[in-house]
Amino acid sequence: MTDIRHIVFDIGRVLIHYDPEIPFRRLLPDDEKRRWFLETVCTNDWNLEQDRGRKIEDAEALLVADFPDEEENIRAFYRHWHEMVSHAYDDSVAIMTSLIEDGHDVTMLTNFSAETYPRAQEIFPFLALPRGVSVSGELGLIKPDREIYDHHVSAFGLEPSATLFIDDSQKNVDGAIAAGWKALQFTGADKLKADLAAHGVSLRN
Repeated sequence: MTDIRHIVFDIGRVLIHYDPEIPFRRLLPDDEKRRWFLETVCTNDWNLEQDRGRKIEDAEALLVADFPDEEENIRAFYRHWHEMVSHAYDDSVAIMTSLIEDGHDVTMLTNFSAETYPRAQEIFPFLALPRGVSVSGELGLIKPDREIYDHHVSAFGLEPSATLFIDDSQKNVDGAIAAGWKALQFTGADKLKADLAAHGVSLRN
């Protein structure tokens, strides 16, 4: 087995929680209306384009043109975005912190809007602990496309075959593997510890 010399963390749903339902349970208390809104108006695919680099102002304008009666709710999506990232996964953060303290090379690769990532950094100071981060919205590149993995390798001087990527999305895990990385799907901290050990990465703390 090739020694793992670089460990790369995804952020959303690995280190911090993300759930658009949180503010909209209050803003749209009717379950059917809320489900319709998040599946038809402010959809995952729409949000992903902000992760790809589209400006929030432009994204809102597109939806308001198509759903003028929903303007207030559309603008509420990013107005209340900070509520969607309600908490950190402390056990995962502890693993990442231990890896850094043990001297491992840790970076992050995330699908994140360039406009919301600075807000995440303010809420979660531990995001400054790794050596660096590639943010999709800043690059105009997005997981699972090959280009963002290659960019991360180049930007941080990684050797793909010695790199282990941790992501909650199987598609993004598969993208990393296709780029020559080792990768595993995150489902919880206990499993992550076992998976790291299986790749020869043990935690001292």
